[in-house]
Amino acid sequence: MERSPTSAQSGVARPSCRRVPAYALRVDLAGSWRVAPADDDLRRDAIAADHDDSSWDQVTVPGHWRSHPAHAGADGPMLYRRSFAIDPPAAGRRRWITFDGIFYQADVWLDGAYLGDPEGYFVPHTFDVTALTRLGHEHVLAVEVSCPAATTGPRRAVTGVFQDSIGAAATWNPGGIWAPVTVVETGPVSVERFRVLCRDTDETRAHVLLYARLDSDESRHVRIRTLVDGRPVAEVERSLATGSNDLDWSLDIEAPRLWWPRALGEQPLTDITVEVLVEGAISHAASRRTGLREVAWNRWTCAINGERLFLKGANLLPTRLDLAAATPDEVRRDVESAAEAGLDLLRVHGHVARPEIYDAADELGVLLIQDFPLTGRQARSVRGQAVEQARNAVDLLGHHPSIAMWIAHDDPGGEDDRAATGQARRGLRRVLGHQVPTWNRSVLDRWVKRAIEKQDGTRPCVPHSGSLPHLPQLDGTDSHLSFGWRSGDIRDLERVAKRIPRLVRFVSEFGAQSVPDSPLDVDTSRWPEIDHDRLGSTFGAEMDVFAQRVPPADAESWDAWRNATQTYQAELVRYQIETLRRLKYRPTGGFTLHALNDPAPAISYSVLDHDRVPKKSFHALVRACVPVLVMMDRPPDLVVQGDHLRLAVHVVNDLRCELAPALVQVIARWGGGERSWAFGGDVPADECIKAGRIELDVPETLGALTFDLRFTAGDVVATNHYTTAVTILPD
Repeated sequence: MERSPTSAQSGVARPSCRRVPAYALRVDLAGSWRVAPADDDLRRDAIAADHDDSSWDQVTVPGHWRSHPAHAGADGPMLYRRSFAIDPPAAGRRRWITFDGIFYQADVWLDGAYLGDPEGYFVPHTFDVTALTRLGHEHVLAVEVSCPAATTGPRRAVTGVFQDSIGAAATWNPGGIWAPVTVVETGPVSVERFRVLCRDTDETRAHVLLYARLDSDESRHVRIRTLVDGRPVAEVERSLATGSNDLDWSLDIEAPRLWWPRALGEQPLTDITVEVLVEGAISHAASRRTGLREVAWNRWTCAINGERLFLKGANLLPTRLDLAAATPDEVRRDVESAAEAGLDLLRVHGHVARPEIYDAADELGVLLIQDFPLTGRQARSVRGQAVEQARNAVDLLGHHPSIAMWIAHDDPGGEDDRAATGQARRGLRRVLGHQVPTWNRSVLDRWVKRAIEKQDGTRPCVPHSGSLPHLPQLDGTDSHLSFGWRSGDIRDLERVAKRIPRLVRFVSEFGAQSVPDSPLDVDTSRWPEIDHDRLGSTFGAEMDVFAQRVPPADAESWDAWRNATQTYQAELVRYQIETLRRLKYRPTGGFTLHALNDPAPAISYSVLDHDRVPKKSFHALVRACVPVLVMMDRPPDLVVQGDHLRLAVHVVNDLRCELAPALVQVIARWGGGERSWAFGGDVPADECIKAGRIELDVPETLGALTFDLRFTAGDVVATNHYTTAVTILPD
């Protein structure tokens, strides 16, 4: 059941034309609850209203049971109890209890009466308690919550990255009642679900698809009123049967204010409300805040309202593993950081996030690719729940204009890939594995994709992320590439792009790990002796890869190694983003770096660590994602006298205006000398052009050889810098 938002919940004032609703009663059950480990005796006795729970521990709801010291290592199940008082409903009134989020499965009782067994951590679950609350004023809500511990085999729960197989998530259990629990009163008909989708729009008209599931206490006639920004725009009569009734209708909004990504325009938002009237009085209502825009994709290039956009982005991990503990400002801050870094896109990686993420993205104009929380291999038993939860995900999130694409399953064979050791073995195992049909890719992912597309035909749904071309999907999907980290060299991205262009149409994972500046619980006093196994199991460090890329043994201290890892990560981030931007629309439609943030202390791919301290790679990301970027082919790391360098110079313009006249200047400097080049011309809007090519015979002076680039076009100025070193060949 969707609750009608109040100003305290959404920060949105009620439209002035709304009457005081008849369903205003709302009881928030947040706060102190009692909790104890569940066993058969407790299940038999503790669901009763008169059970004495005074000896149980107190925990805060919303929250996770591991937040209590006595249960910090518990995997459950746990039994929760909460007493509350409320007057019985009047005749013709109905009462509901709604759980906005339970990790992961539960059994629910009120006053000893069984209500149901909800499953799914992000799905709201609602129960009719009208008859029970008419029996008295005092009530006891009992909830047994189960969240099985993560295992190394196929997963049996739709928990995504919250129960990943590496790092802190491998030992964390997110179990608990992590989102609000409320008692709401309505009239005889309630709005159980309300979905809003903008199908298409232009400057003259927006076509909006609406769906509602209404629950009626008996067969009756009702009026359905639709409001846009508080103004009634449509009203129809409907006959309802007892129980659930599904209704679909559409709405045309004239002269709409279009919602745009931050790089293209403003982000006006529109409130769409449905009210159900019984005998002239509002029985219940639900609202969705949306944006009027049209999404289209063509060969992994996205267009919003007909304007194509090269998507510069990053993967967004949960704000914290203990999701309930993050403050609203902390959650929102990750989206703000992405916008400040010049990113257009966040991929909500392997999870459904807190509501503040989607609200912030809508308001700031940051596009989202939304993963359904399937990651790695899933057990066959998960299919039914995955399909049902996929439908619920669309109902829950479909109205957000920031969401531009769904992904059904992230990296269905990813855990197998990570289990392999050695670069060659990883690469071979991955390529061969993607050619063999699997139940996850061939069955599960198709079911989830169909479920999402049946609910939402306004956005595409990709069946699986990171899958190489395979039967029957010979075109492949988006790419997870690890050149310069798990395989090959940083420069291999450019080489592969020339040989297999479709692998770089949209690169949704690339990067390298680094050690954060924020403290880790690591004993470094005996450096270089350090517990490599613990760095891997606790913090997710891929120590076999570090041994090849940035060996700890080469560093004088932990601090020196940390600095070296961050320097290497920043170098990879910079050059691979430059490569992908140089391929703008030919064929690359965008990228999402892995990853923006860490949800827990980690040695990871993030550019912002668990305390949101920027790594060197964050600053490299910012510099590489400026709207106008001047760049050249990366020179070799080392050159020798007499080498002939031929380096192409490019300018990428993400602005919506032509830059003319424009000038590119390049200055090469070495000990005792320099040389300069200049290229003139115009740079079209939203294009990447080759400005020219520099050619240089490497001088005989040993030491640094640097290249400084400067682009000017009116008030627009862009700079870049490259360096190599002149050396001598060994005898």
